[in-house]
Amino acid sequence: QVQLAESGGGLVQAGGSLRLSCAASGSIRIVNFMGWYRQAPGKQRDLVAGITRSGNTDYADSVKGRFTVTRDNAKDTVYLQMDSLSPEDTAVYYCTAKVRTRYDLRELPYWGQGTQVTVSS
Repeated sequence: QVQLAESGGGLVQAGGSLRLSCAASGSIRIVNFMGWYRQAPGKQRDLVAGITRSGNTDYADSVKGRFTVTRDNAKDTVYLQMDSLSPEDTAVYYCTAKVRTRYDLRELPYWGQGTQVTVSS
């Protein structure tokens, strides 16, 4: 019913930047929370940054001041601008969104497939 399509991952040197994008599509009535999680090998999946429909944001302490999350409500798209990247940021980044569809009054979470971000030292 709802698909999240991520793009923008890749390989970058330490100190560099990347911009991730995630577009939601399908039988959407409204997309509320959108955000990014990441999972490094052998570690749990943790929240990196999130943004509400009204623009309130939340960041993991480890990325504050380096990452910026924004969204375009008209396009149901969320972005993650990542600057001053370090090898510790290497992980698979997953987009998530809480969506109310046209056919279900419940707000349900959806996940993207994940995009690899690798930062070389």
